[in-house]
Amino acid sequence: MLYLIADWMGFPSVLNLLRYLSFRTGGAVATSLIIGLLIGPKFIGWLRIRQGKGQPIREDGPQTHLAKVGTPTMGGLMILTSLFISALLWMDLNNPYVWACLAVTAGFGTIGFLDDLDKVRKNSHAGVSGRMRLVAEFVIALIATWIIAHHNGTELYVPFFSNFHPDLGPFYFLFAAFVIVSFGNAVNLTDGLDGLATMPVIIASVTFMIIVYLAGNAKFATYLGIPHVPGAGDLAIFCGGIVGAGLAFLWFNAPPAAVFMGDTGSLALGGALGTLAVTSHHELVLGIVGGLFVVEALSVIIQVFFFKRTGKRVFKMAPIHHHFEQLGWSEPTVVIRFWIISLVLALAGLSTLKLR
Repeated sequence: MLYLIADWMGFPSVLNLLRYLSFRTGGAVATSLIIGLLIGPKFIGWLRIRQGKGQPIREDGPQTHLAKVGTPTMGGLMILTSLFISALLWMDLNNPYVWACLAVTAGFGTIGFLDDLDKVRKNSHAGVSGRMRLVAEFVIALIATWIIAHHNGTELYVPFFSNFHPDLGPFYFLFAAFVIVSFGNAVNLTDGLDGLATMPVIIASVTFMIIVYLAGNAKFATYLGIPHVPGAGDLAIFCGGIVGAGLAFLWFNAPPAAVFMGDTGSLALGGALGTLAVTSHHELVLGIVGGLFVVEALSVIIQVFFFKRTGKRVFKMAPIHHHFEQLGWSEPTVVIRFWIISLVLALAGLSTLKLR
């Protein structure tokens, strides 16, 4: 909004700063961080009053988690409030990629909210039907993919190969939608310990802040041999909003958590990361940058598959972060070590920009 106002006025005097993505990205980080920290205490208090018993804790999970009974969920609403105010304030609202990202984030957040609300009301782990959730997620993802592909095509760019980018045609829509939906659910599965999902999301957002900025700049994209996507640079501001909102939420979500983000936050943030990857044509790189989320999701798939086939478990408990808890690792140990792994994978993902 500020960009459009400044553009209408001809970017006079100090408003000329709004031309620069770096300035608006910094503004987005600061705005979402400040809003999140300001609304956090009252918001958490309101959730405690409204939810009573808070998020249901699985009795068959790690016994240390029973101490978390009564912790309110749906803290993702704090993240989304901060993010959307920041994004609408600092981004170029004429950019179609902006609305694709906002649509997925809002849509997935709504699905997660309805799921959280159902769980809290029933005091049960069974929320909205899994099949219904997936259908709704794919519809939203396909709409966003259509908006994105209409402007930057249906080619799939492969890391490490600068001249290998096959055009998938109609199949790209299914592939891109799968990326968005799978990452929404992968982040959702990772959100099982205090702060575990929040910091890796922040790390991945910083990484894609760099990627979308480079992809949106013709000179940098040509030099690095990555796809040039005009207009993608503005999504660095969106990434900045996620970073600021995530840091503010982590202030309250750090062990012992005063609030959980719930499906409201995890689905929305995962979907946002998937959409950023699709927009910048770095879908496969997301698999590296967000490798922690991939492993978490695969651990559940492997566990379910082998248990149904053999009646035996591959892991002591899935997702895999619970496996390490069952091995005797304390919750903070699991969280911090997973953060380190996430950072290493992000650096590995960034290295693919030059290794082509």
